[in-house]
Amino acid sequence: MLRKTYDYVIALSETPHALWALAAVSFAEASFFPIPPDVMLVPMVVAKREAAWRYAGIAAIASVTGGIFGYAIGAVLYGTIGQWLLHIYGGAHAMESFHDAFAKYGQWIILIKGLTPIPYKLITIAAGVAHYPLGWFILLSLITRAGRFFLVAGILYIAGPGAREFIEKRLGTVTLAFAVLLIGGIVVALKVL
Repeated sequence: MLRKTYDYVIALSETPHALWALAAVSFAEASFFPIPPDVMLVPMVVAKREAAWRYAGIAAIASVTGGIFGYAIGAVLYGTIGQWLLHIYGGAHAMESFHDAFAKYGQWIILIKGLTPIPYKLITIAAGVAHYPLGWFILLSLITRAGRFFLVAGILYIAGPGAREFIEKRLGTVTLAFAVLLIGGIVVALKVL
């Protein structure tokens, strides 16, 4: 199944729908969806290296736009959708302490956590709950999300065809490592929250 999914994303990268799919996943992950855009970005860059920077830019812009939606969930819909989403991700219990941390260190929380595998939606919703200044939130999100996606694209671009060969030979190991990072990020986020 893993190989089929990987092959599907590689094949998708050659279609006109690839950019829309990447944008949709990037948008959704920043506000409510549990799967990070890297699952689309990595195979797409590996399949079409010359489009690496374009893919990273689309992922960044869509992620920041989704982050604004996540911010709105926290600022306007926290009592309903926001609490439910945070409950699903295990962060609802610590929102008060996170709110206090956001008041003191909001810019650092956005910049640092936006680069990590910690689910970005936790940051976007919390920023809305804390009523962190929206303009700063957008600017800091753009810096951190663009930094993350351009870093991933850059590493794969520099690695070139060797990256594809490495990933395809060790798909299970690479996927496991990615899953460990993702789950580790969630655990860290829950401990910090």
